Amino acid sequence: MKLTVTTFQTLDGVMQAPGGPEEDPAGGFEHGGWLVPHADAEMGAFMDETFRAAEAFLLGRFTYETFAAYWPKMDDPDDTVATKLNTLPKHVVSRTLRDEDLTWEGASLLGEDVVARVTDLKAQPGGELQVHGSAGLVQTLLHHGLVDELRLLTFPVVLGSGKRLFGEGTVPAGVKLTDTRTTSAGTIISVYAVEGRPGYGTFALDVEGSAPAA
Repeated sequence: MKLTVTTFQTLDGVMQAPGGPEEDPAGGFEHGGWLVPHADAEMGAFMDETFRAAEAFLLGRFTYETFAAYWPKMDDPDDTVATKLNTLPKHVVSRTLRDEDLTWEGASLLGEDVVARVTDLKAQPGGELQVHGSAGLVQTLLHHGLVDELRLLTFPVVLGSGKRLFGEGTVPAGVKLTDTRTTSAGTIISVYAVEGRPGYGTFALDVEGSAPAA
């Protein structure tokens, strides 16, 4: 399976609590709900498109608990997001939850060796193993080179503080833009294939006085 990460972020890279003031106030974050004024039909269509490709989900503890409190109550069979989340396997990464804490149908703990277990899941045939939210988990996946594709929805707002997708300790990586679109609300949707280490060059003059190609 291909491992994809879909993230809502501000222009300055903040991904914390996009959906509401009480979603994640950790660290004294006071800007919860920053995404809501910028949501539009085109964003919704992209998310439906994304979820249609899902074969399973990989979620951090906080995102699992947030989703589990909401999505099981959504039972519209025409709601792509709800149908996928409520019926497909959900692998949860947590050091504090126990099996009996996972009451959402299809949810199970991944196990302590996250890297090995995710590697095993990726080796299985099928569509996409999708990560949504899960800020801490994403850092682990990026660090170990387990992410195949990044889907970034960048909203026209700057917050200056909060959890970021690419924060301190981010491992350098090369990416290739494979799709981009802009919604009527000004959200830029960018899809990147992760291609390993970044390339480097120089604009310094060579010994003959001409600038080499980058």
